[in-house]
Amino acid sequence: MKKRGFLLSFVLLVSMSLVAACGGNSASSGNNDPSQLVIATGGTGGTYYPLGGGMADHITKNAGITATAQATGASAENIRLLRDKKADIAFTQNDIAEYASKGTNMFQQDGKIEAFQALGALYDETIQIVVSADSNIKNVADLKGKRVSVGAPGSGTEVNAQQILEAYGLTFDDTKLQRLSFADSAKAIQDGQLDAAFQTAGTPTAAITELAATTGVKIIPIDADKIDAIISKYPFYVKTVVPANTYQTVPEEVTTVSVKSMLLVRADLSEDLVYKVTKAIFENTDKLGHAKAKEIKMESVLAGVSIPIHPGAKKYFDEKGVK
Repeated sequence: MKKRGFLLSFVLLVSMSLVAACGGNSASSGNNDPSQLVIATGGTGGTYYPLGGGMADHITKNAGITATAQATGASAENIRLLRDKKADIAFTQNDIAEYASKGTNMFQQDGKIEAFQALGALYDETIQIVVSADSNIKNVADLKGKRVSVGAPGSGTEVNAQQILEAYGLTFDDTKLQRLSFADSAKAIQDGQLDAAFQTAGTPTAAITELAATTGVKIIPIDADKIDAIISKYPFYVKTVVPANTYQTVPEEVTTVSVKSMLLVRADLSEDLVYKVTKAIFENTDKLGHAKAKEIKMESVLAGVSIPIHPGAKKYFDEKGVK
């Protein structure tokens, strides 16, 4: 009986060791990989959500793990979801990722967040300064004393506006400041209750397209020397041209700056899993089912990325010769 009891205990111990080694709910052994991936995106009416849905499909088909896209409050919220392990992959702006990694701006109360790494840059999120077509505002300096909306409180747009005004020697105190969502800003411009609004988004932006069709708009350019100063101080910006006729009342091209939309990933996911996910996304950008996917280019996948890249993503980009 003693021998039989010992044998039973030994078998049980071996079984428990095997279960522990497999990680129970893990996608691969001995790591923090979940059994399915959650991609934190943005609102259902924006760009992140449908793009994330397309990425989830291709990860599920090609990376050997189920992925689902989740609607969220976008950039800043998504980083907190990664930190809290309520998401595994997340869309954000590269400047927001920088603030989170340093515990600055909207992350001052959070402190430094180190739970994420970069998976890669996607497309430009263009800073567009919008005024009505008949406005006498011609450049950023003209915003002094005007009714200006800088986006929702705590948004990335708000910080972008602050940094661009700074390049012209202006602060929020130099304007009649409002903090409105862009939908509310567009309505206020249309109703003559607002002079200008900052909007950070991929172009063409639906709300600006609609405003151009009703009221008519102008997009205010940023001067070349100011762009150089902005990029020198804040290297996550890139120079951007909004093509002529992007909006029906803007026949000329407009020079401005952009931040980059990018993907983040939980830093504790395995190199193997993130490699497979990166490969699944970047080898299927032509099948993601959204117009902005055409702007995702392998050669610019590290542009504006100022935080460490996950080893799994780096392995894939190294194979492709991307530096």
